[in-house]
Amino acid sequence: MRAPGPGGQNVNKVATAVQLRYDIAHANLPADAKRRLALLAGSMMTRDGELVIQANRYRSQIRNRDDARSRLVELLRKASVRPRARIATVPSAAARERRLTTKHRRGLLKRERRILE
Repeated sequence: MRAPGPGGQNVNKVATAVQLRYDIAHANLPADAKRRLALLAGSMMTRDGELVIQANRYRSQIRNRDDARSRLVELLRKASVRPRARIATVPSAAARERRLTTKHRRGLLKRERRILE
């Protein structure tokens, strides 16, 4: 396909852009990785569940192919990493006490300011 961007008169004659299509439904990936890949892909996903990567960064078709492949590999790598589960934490009693003491002091300061006005 033809690419926009630099290339001068050559841009109208040479098809250097690349469109890589990857069917997620038929990919050999775990179901949770497919879900993460679809979320990461965002607007690059079609209604049919196909991932479409367009590469037209370079003036050479070979470099655009490599670019599209490397972007696909990077997306697959990110999708294969499971996010760590968040561990709920509770502030200590001392931390809660410090927070409340500070709030109380600020309130007193503001109250005194209002009286002076």
